[in-house]
Amino acid sequence: MATLFTQIVEGKIPCHKIAENDEFLAFLDISPLATGHTLVIPKKEVDYFFDLDDDLLSKINLFAKEVATQIKAAIPCKRIGVAIIGLEVPHAHVHLVPLQQVSDINFERSKMVVSQEELALTAEKIRTA
Repeated sequence: MATLFTQIVEGKIPCHKIAENDEFLAFLDISPLATGHTLVIPKKEVDYFFDLDDDLLSKINLFAKEVATQIKAAIPCKRIGVAIIGLEVPHAHVHLVPLQQVSDINFERSKMVVSQEELALTAEKIRTA
């Protein structure tokens, strides 16, 4: 069965896209730690991030760098934090989280509750940054 993220790639589940190319997709996390919290995934379904072949591993980092630059231009923050956890969805992914302080990237704290309208506005703001 296809992962949740593969279903997003296939258009079966909607998302708030930030960026996309032939190999990768970046979209807003629907339960973000901070406004602008974005997930970057390979379109190829691979469970564990470090099982990506070397070429794809290199390219996802370069794609994530471009997306992080867009986020930082659109969302006031000190840095864009990067986390690779991989326990929630069995599909390799990178979390890009706008940070003001270290605790902003603590995944044990409560997530934000945001509306689809707020997510749409945030996605548009990042895409046009």
